[in-house]
Amino acid sequence: MRGLYIHIPFCQYICNYCDFVKQVPKNDEMVEKYLDNLIKEIKQYEDRFSTIETIYIGGGTPSMLTPSQMERLFIAISPINASEVTIEVNPDSYSLDKGLMMKKYGINRVSLGVQSFNDEILNYVGRKHSKEMVYYTVNSLKTLGINNISIDLIYAIPNQTIEMLENDLKEVKNLSINHVSCYSLILEEKTYFYHQFLEGKFTPVDNEIEGKMFEIVMDRLKEYGFEHYEISNFAKNQMYSKHNKLYWTLQDYIGVGLGAHGFLDNVRTYNHKSLNKYNDNPRALEVVQTKKDNIQDYLIFGLRLIDGINIDDFNQKFEVDLLELFPEIKTKINESLLKVNNGNLMLTEKGIFFGNQVFEVFV
Repeated sequence: MRGLYIHIPFCQYICNYCDFVKQVPKNDEMVEKYLDNLIKEIKQYEDRFSTIETIYIGGGTPSMLTPSQMERLFIAISPINASEVTIEVNPDSYSLDKGLMMKKYGINRVSLGVQSFNDEILNYVGRKHSKEMVYYTVNSLKTLGINNISIDLIYAIPNQTIEMLENDLKEVKNLSINHVSCYSLILEEKTYFYHQFLEGKFTPVDNEIEGKMFEIVMDRLKEYGFEHYEISNFAKNQMYSKHNKLYWTLQDYIGVGLGAHGFLDNVRTYNHKSLNKYNDNPRALEVVQTKKDNIQDYLIFGLRLIDGINIDDFNQKFEVDLLELFPEIKTKINESLLKVNNGNLMLTEKGIFFGNQVFEVFV
């Protein structure tokens, strides 16, 4: 199984928490020139098109492209017969014209950047949409027959109350969607919130409150029929993100676009984050992975999955004994952070809250 990740770095505005590779374009020509070079980069992989099973168009804000710009990109990937084609959408940049373009070219999954349904919180984190825009977008997509819809939510936001979070989760239930990605707010460098933090104007949420909020997220989404299948991801009817599962199981994927990463034929690829450098030559760096690198990645990503990793499969794949290679695993089992169930090594319920303590074992 192989995937294709496509990065659209442009946004109409920059959210206060976001540290992804993004920028507000100066003009339309900047976007058109980028698409020229992006499509050129995509075509470099034409000999691999037949092996690609998932496509993920992320950003930035892919939905800020005009319908004609979207069509240029969609035509470039139309020879690929992928089973899952996802595009990230912001509710405030969605329109029926764009939805029709997605439907026309076989986009069959949408990841909607909701973050919250509370206007006060949305304003605080720098989002420009409203709850009504979210409902309009979801209903419009469903009318077009695009029913595989995921939304992103953020919790542990300063000034966010438990009641606000509970209300957000009730809205998820009301939307009748089949996938939710739910993340705690992380203070990242080079963001507005980080500058506020340095000036003493931003106080991260207490760890205990964050943990309580995560517990509520897990309990409510389970109550609403979602399966918790990865630390931050929940799905109904096994509608998992096939593309993200590539990352978590160390499968090959191609990364194209500004700042994009890829993992192909045991090589990690890194594209330039500077638009000028990217337009000259996309690739910044290629790193051949060692066996140690792959073992580390396999364990850290694989243990994010609630089912964990199969110990026998790991031992055969890497020709090692997992428990001998990392004797500290037994310590984490004794601390009730890890467990072995049906031959799988996995995080315990407690371990889900303290995953980073476990992952440190493999670094």
